[in-house]
Amino acid sequence: MTEPSIPVAEVLAANEAFYAAFAAGDLAAMDRVWAGDNPVSCLHPGWPIMLGRQRVMASWQMILSNPPSIRHEDAQVLTYDRLALVVCREVIGTSVLTASNLFVPEGPTWRMAHHQACPAGERDTVTDAGRPPHAVH
Repeated sequence: MTEPSIPVAEVLAANEAFYAAFAAGDLAAMDRVWAGDNPVSCLHPGWPIMLGRQRVMASWQMILSNPPSIRHEDAQVLTYDRLALVVCREVIGTSVLTASNLFVPEGPTWRMAHHQACPAGERDTVTDAGRPPHAVH
């Protein structure tokens, strides 16, 4: 359920800025997307967890030196007090990933505090029963 105090449109705009920077291979724009006053982390598919802004930005510098063709779709926002989570699908070539992007407010702007992407399963949506179709654990 969306809290009225969280501006969902602003969170979606921050999410769009992340994917625009990613698609353009724009490291300066990617740097502006990420939180500077809050802890950050990132989990790229197949990589170890990146903790801390320096490690996260170093990972993006490597990725954006040869950015893949990427688009995202079906972004949905979940809000938690003063946090916002965007879940969506990423399409990179013929691969589909599921992604979660956590945003925190810093001043008047929403900044990314965590990004995680992983290969999508057969179905990347939750069933009506609230469980994934094929539970892993």
